[in-house]
Amino acid sequence: MSELDPIRLEIFRSLFTSVAEEMGATLMRSASSPNIKERRDYSCAIFNEDGALVAQGEHMPVHLGSMPLSVQHALNEISFYPGDIVVLNDPFHGGTHLPDITMIAPVFFPEKDTPIFFVANRAHHADVGGISAGSMPLATEIYQEGQIIPPVKWVGRGEPNTDLQKLFLRNVRTPGERFEDLAAQEASLNVGLRRLHELVDRHGAETIHNFMRQVLEYSEQLMQQELQAIQDGSYTAADYLDDDGITEEPIRIECTITIKAGKARVDFTGSELQVRGSLNAVHAITYSATVYCFRCMALSAIPVNDGCFRPLEIITPPGSVVNAERPAAVAGGNVETAQRIVDVVLRALSQAVPNRIPAASQGTMNNLAVGGITEHGDPFSYYETIAGGMGGRPTKDGIDGIHTHMTNTMNTPIETLEIAYPLRIEEYRLRGNSGGSGKFRGGDGIVRKIRVLADCSLTFLGERRIFAPYGLQGGHAGLQGMNLLERDGRLKKLPGKFIRQLNPGDALIVETPGGGGFGGDDG
Repeated sequence: MSELDPIRLEIFRSLFTSVAEEMGATLMRSASSPNIKERRDYSCAIFNEDGALVAQGEHMPVHLGSMPLSVQHALNEISFYPGDIVVLNDPFHGGTHLPDITMIAPVFFPEKDTPIFFVANRAHHADVGGISAGSMPLATEIYQEGQIIPPVKWVGRGEPNTDLQKLFLRNVRTPGERFEDLAAQEASLNVGLRRLHELVDRHGAETIHNFMRQVLEYSEQLMQQELQAIQDGSYTAADYLDDDGITEEPIRIECTITIKAGKARVDFTGSELQVRGSLNAVHAITYSATVYCFRCMALSAIPVNDGCFRPLEIITPPGSVVNAERPAAVAGGNVETAQRIVDVVLRALSQAVPNRIPAASQGTMNNLAVGGITEHGDPFSYYETIAGGMGGRPTKDGIDGIHTHMTNTMNTPIETLEIAYPLRIEEYRLRGNSGGSGKFRGGDGIVRKIRVLADCSLTFLGERRIFAPYGLQGGHAGLQGMNLLERDGRLKKLPGKFIRQLNPGDALIVETPGGGGFGGDDG
């Protein structure tokens, strides 16, 4: 590693991060859908000329660890020119699931005929087609989940690809909202382009490239130091997904982490083969969840970039539930299997560094997608995830009612939701005593009751309805989640994954899991 100027290095690291953060702020302010504008279900990042991640905003972990694979795939497939914007969502080429649409733009300078940087963002769209509103169906193949977009030019040399845009918008349920959200992603990229041009104009391209390289080397060195401080050895853990939504069979996820000489090998051999339902995770998801765990485990403030990932080797057997192959359904792999991968990796790490790792958090995103036609004849499609309990920590209780791990979103404010959609929130509170007991208790989950005012289709993908969030070091498990349908004054228990046609006046009650407790009750 070359000699570093620590003060200038920190200045440039902050400059790079600020570009991604400003891109995110632009996307949030410009978007139309509550899922992006209010819940902030998006991520932004900048990349060097080779497509290596240099800096990211503090956005969605599940996006940020996987987005570099999308950028790499686009670089392999596309010749970039000034004014281009490439779009893709293919989960089998760096994507996560189809609603997550990635946009990439190159940064050119007059004296160069190839890009010197790239900017990219990824946002979850409330509908991209498929067999059910919200594009989160109980599918058995990816073709049922929505439109698959390989790397293609949404804008070419500054000119919109209107044929592609018409084709995409004709096959979604809410084309106006989709167009506006995609325009917000374009605006976000343009901000990133301007800021990087300003940095080069001020400091010169050679200086910017030099500090990008140094930031990557610095992160790599810090991660190696973290791993060197852990006793060499192998640590194995396993956990289960409840089912795949098609059958009732539990799905095993297993990993073995081998720490040696400042490097870590994470091997998911032993995990189930890919399943019929949509709980399959592609390699990008497993990669993203794994690197997230190691960054959380670290004691030092490691800048998250490509260098941070270099000491990690991640093995995902092809055709397994952690590296599914086409045409597997994957909508739930991004949101649910990613959470269980985190639980498994952290459980294995807890054997190596027991005083750093919390008990299991709720382990699900409680995905709710609902769509239909309003009384005015307008189509609507709404998507949200619902928070739950954080696991008890080695020195303090878990947090109540919070999004954890691979989701970093906000909740949708009730006022915004009720203005935008024929939905009413009748109950929204903490689920008392749902966190596991222990020296440090797990956080409580949430109760959210949503009444529909129009005929609609509702899809729910949730987990931890059977297998509870585990406790650690003698702490007790958190309470499993539960779903209820209220119709004509009667309550009916629903499974963790379902699709239902709801009538005006029906209500869904979601009780989310609590986090596991940490440490024995006797201290």
